Amino acid sequence: MRKIILMSGISLDGYIEGPGRNIDWHQVDDELHQHMNDALRPMGGFLSGRVTHELMVDFWPTADTDPANAGPMAEFAEIWRSMPKYVYSRTLPPGPTDWNTTVVRDVVPEEVAALKAAPGADLILSGADLAASFLRLDLVDAYRIYVHPVRIGRGKPLFPPTDSGLVPLRLAGTRSFGNGVVRLDYERP
Repeated sequence: MRKIILMSGISLDGYIEGPGRNIDWHQVDDELHQHMNDALRPMGGFLSGRVTHELMVDFWPTADTDPANAGPMAEFAEIWRSMPKYVYSRTLPPGPTDWNTTVVRDVVPEEVAALKAAPGADLILSGADLAASFLRLDLVDAYRIYVHPVRIGRGKPLFPPTDSGLVPLRLAGTRSFGNGVVRLDYERP
């Protein structure tokens, strides 16, 4: 059965984005970008919310046509275009859309279970709001958290306060990168 893996970059103090949706503090160099390409290429699909999806659609469909975006950036454009995408939104029309995307109205545990049971590789979950819904419904199987060596003080936390109680996790691996980013992998025991 496929896993739902929450994958995100965060600041050392736990924020996914700063005030005004600022993410320019993310330290993605060629080494980290290539690593992410290699990690994402074999996945079975991306699960994201509307805001994340719209940010991606604004850049990635044609990013590899700009010579300034050579190397890992151009490579990711093809990965993104070809990857099945499931976008959770109550404002976009439901059903298939451009760029190998299917719009889903709500996070329904039975539908997520069917998606996990379908053939294919693991699914990558991104976006703080959508992650909060999946976490609230106990649908996240594993975590790939990229901690950037910066404190930003305020913004949108990846993990909002919750009443769900203690959720034990097992450290499955770590990796550090030359730019100071550290990847932490956790799984459910």
